[in-house]
Amino acid sequence: AGPVDAPVILFVHGFPEFWYAWKDQLAEFSRDHRAVAPDLRGYNLSDKPAAVKDYRAKHLLEDLRQLILALGREKAVVVAHDWGGAVAWSLAAQHPEAVERLVIVNSPHAVPFARALATDPGQQAASQYMRMLRSPEAEALLSADGYAGLKAIFDRFGQGWNGLADEDRARYLEAWARPGALTGALNYYRASPLYPPGPHPGDDRGAADLAIDPAPFVVRVPTLVIWGEADAALLPCLLDGLGDVVTDLRVERVPGASHWIVHERPDLVNRLIREFLPRDLAATSR
Repeated sequence: AGPVDAPVILFVHGFPEFWYAWKDQLAEFSRDHRAVAPDLRGYNLSDKPAAVKDYRAKHLLEDLRQLILALGREKAVVVAHDWGGAVAWSLAAQHPEAVERLVIVNSPHAVPFARALATDPGQQAASQYMRMLRSPEAEALLSADGYAGLKAIFDRFGQGWNGLADEDRARYLEAWARPGALTGALNYYRASPLYPPGPHPGDDRGAADLAIDPAPFVVRVPTLVIWGEADAALLPCLLDGLGDVVTDLRVERVPGASHWIVHERPDLVNRLIREFLPRDLAATSR
């Protein structure tokens, strides 16, 4: 949405959403930007590669880089939530020339996340759902009874499903039901080494067995992190040490807001993003 020749602002959704999660941001920023919200690979109308390996970070970040180029730009402002944030963190670290500014909404950077999954009991407990999402049974568990399991996952971390209007729920159900879409979304979890140790002796240790060199993950573009502090899936401890791997960092903590702050507080999210936009970029876009 918005003028074709205006500066590009790219909105990248997470699980279990699709481009529609950003409808309020598209309405706001299309006034003076080319506002773009794609379906990530595997989701809704995008292609759905069958192999789990096709959902590794190197492919996901390249999707975004190539999308920016396909829009006729060398770089864009990138705004991302949840899994979209994981991809955007990687894009900014590996291709800083493609990112004008980075805005992350409740999505942990890989280094603090790996550390918390390995050592923090609270985050380990909060992330146990990831092990179910990696399992072969996940599609059946989540899709049964009209996607009751997926609705429950959506609501577990705030008023995700119950907070949606009936029209919005219909859009989500349509997106989830597209052939291969649920498997595509789950393959993000299956392809990632970042998941918690199992709760029982003999379970695999997940991220606890990883040894991550922080150097390739350092982000050197101006970054705003918006964090709903009532997120039950991604705890505020994931902000600890973030300044060690982000050289130009601003953090906005929002008490009472959940993982779904984009839905709960769209006006606040829009204001924080707009205040963070480069002044010269904003000026040329008006």
